[in-house]
Amino acid sequence: MLSQTQQKKESEIKLFEKWSYKEVKVNDLGLQRYVSLKPMVVPHSMGRHEHQRFRKANVNIVERLVNVLMRPGPNAGKKAKAMNMVKQAFEIIHLRTGKNPVEVIVRAVENSAPCEDTTRISYGGIVYHLSIDVAPQRRVDLALRNISEAARQASLNNPRSIEECLAEELILAANHDIKSYAVSKRHEIERIAQSSR
Repeated sequence: MLSQTQQKKESEIKLFEKWSYKEVKVNDLGLQRYVSLKPMVVPHSMGRHEHQRFRKANVNIVERLVNVLMRPGPNAGKKAKAMNMVKQAFEIIHLRTGKNPVEVIVRAVENSAPCEDTTRISYGGIVYHLSIDVAPQRRVDLALRNISEAARQASLNNPRSIEECLAEELILAANHDIKSYAVSKRHEIERIAQSSR
């Protein structure tokens, strides 16, 4: 007969049956509703969110990274392949940092999500840029897109695999390192927005 604490430990849902969601918190107040940490073993919701507006905010953040990695190219539509890439990248992150990879991805998204952007306004035939705030859901989308774009570019014509490049990009972004493509892209967007206030 198992004690209650052992039963709770066994019944805890872990990502890929390894990584716990328990201690992971989103520190950025603006992103708390849009970075879902709903526990799941395999990040695959079968696209249930697709037909309703803003429902992708309820999709697990790891699954959203997997979905972004399936962009047009060699991985277009291959979710199992993209999931294996993320799984291996998480193993590399754990070996290099000793941290929970779920926490690393949350910090990376927080650090690479731009707060300000610019929009084009035409006024009397003259086009100029105006600084605007970015919606929280778009902030998460841009952060994930930049992280996956960085991994894709780094692994192109390079002996290093995309898993290693993705792991390195996530670690750099989580540490708010300017060498990270996603973090430098965020600073560039915000600098342009600040100059056009």
